[in-house]
Amino acid sequence: MATAMTGRGMAFIRNLSGVLHSRLQVLGPQQLSCLHTSTSLESKNWEKSNRKVYPPQQPDDDRRPAEVHHSRRQIKYSKDKMWYLAKMIRGMSIDEAIAQLAFNDKKGAKIMKEVLEEAQEMAVKNHNVEYKSNLYVAESYSGKGKYLKRIRYHGRGMFGIMDRVNCHYFVKLVEGSPPKIEEKTSFDQAKEYVQSLKDRTIIHSL
Repeated sequence: MATAMTGRGMAFIRNLSGVLHSRLQVLGPQQLSCLHTSTSLESKNWEKSNRKVYPPQQPDDDRRPAEVHHSRRQIKYSKDKMWYLAKMIRGMSIDEAIAQLAFNDKKGAKIMKEVLEEAQEMAVKNHNVEYKSNLYVAESYSGKGKYLKRIRYHGRGMFGIMDRVNCHYFVKLVEGSPPKIEEKTSFDQAKEYVQSLKDRTIIHSL
């Protein structure tokens, strides 16, 4: 009886995989790009900012810093794992960010290092940046890519569903030195919180 059930289960799995494969072939590339994804494969909205044209500046105006938007899409990596690396280099200079990623053993660090180097070359060639080291990471974050559902086979003719995950990585480089971040201790944050509570009580009493 167990052998018969196992045989039926395997036959059902083969039929199910065949149906899924045929349906995916019928769908077009535009429909596939919208399945389980936050950004279409054909869209380049992030890179559109590179084509923005500003009006000419006056001689007395401060020089407008150059901005470079770059991304890499459909990376075979988890967006949550990529987020930790993206947050780590946010606000760093370009040389410091590349150095930090070079000494990281994670797969996402190598991919992010390649994207930063590509954006650095774009800044020099296309955006009139004189020194390639005079850049800092203004924005760095990851997004959800296309998730593909696949069958995970179990014993006794049973099966489950697993996801093949992908993610996008977006980075924005700005010309100049990185802005200084005011470091606050936990005691400073506690004082601000107590002051905000006092302000609320004064407002409610009025």
